[in-house]
Amino acid sequence: MVQIISGEKGKGKTKYLLEKVNSAVDAANGNIVYLDKSQKHMYELNNKVRLVNVKDFPVTNCSEFMGFICGIVSQDHDLEELYLDSFLTIANMKDDEISHAIEKLDIISEKYHVKIVLSVSKNADDLPECAKAKVIISL
Repeated sequence: MVQIISGEKGKGKTKYLLEKVNSAVDAANGNIVYLDKSQKHMYELNNKVRLVNVKDFPVTNCSEFMGFICGIVSQDHDLEELYLDSFLTIANMKDDEISHAIEKLDIISEKYHVKIVLSVSKNADDLPECAKAKVIISL
């Protein structure tokens, strides 16, 4: 299942995402991974959550990012939840790639039973149709 937290920059998406990931730790039976563009939120995350700074890796476009996600999923058979903060930034995504990326993430999520939560810096109304149904909160 893919879920989206949408809203313009500075509306509080990251705060909401951090609260969501930290509250998920208690109920999780497997591993939780949080992808971000820096180490900035390291001390705000529960120590059971694995923080990955995507900028530490040579990911330069959406296709490479999808490969990066597949690598994470393939190496952790206990992966239960994947949180992606600043999704458009860490994926180096162009507007015309959003639909394709969300469809791919949906396939990965369903096949490997990994819940994926995205923080997207766009208003829910500006998202493609396939993404609008996945919005859990719009700030």
